[in-house]
Amino acid sequence: MAARCGVFGSVRRIARMVAVAAALAAAPAQAEDFPGGDRLKVSLDEAKLIKLPDRVATIVIGNPLIADATLQPGGLAVLTGKGYGATNFIALDRKGNALLEKTIQVDGPKNTVVMYKGVNRETYNCAPTCEPMITPGDFQQFFNQNLVQTTTRSTQATSMSAPR
Repeated sequence: MAARCGVFGSVRRIARMVAVAAALAAAPAQAEDFPGGDRLKVSLDEAKLIKLPDRVATIVIGNPLIADATLQPGGLAVLTGKGYGATNFIALDRKGNALLEKTIQVDGPKNTVVMYKGVNRETYNCAPTCEPMITPGDFQQFFNQNLVQTTTRSTQATSMSAPR
């Protein structure tokens, strides 16, 4: 009977962790998410459009492993979260004058649940159902297995849609 209680206790703890993670993922945006602050927040593997000052000719990202930016027509830039952490973003005019300097903060994706099996970490996207996702820091075997499956699926979809 004690072993059964331990198993059910673990299931209850996991269910509570999932509920807490879902509540945190649904939390409202913080003040630093909005324009005018010093930080530009973006989630890992997501893109965000930002309006740039007039006359921007060049954009610079301090660490391209954390974020990427692409200059678009109409005074826009597309920021993409590539890895966890923070880096700087600078917009320059044609003469090299800095028109804008911000910090880009890349956080984990929304609607995720992180599960630990001993010391091994697995990440799941739970919107609306939980599916494994490729996330830096996960257990290597779990990460590689999902990467291979995702790459295979993408390759097959691309080859099937190619003109014949």
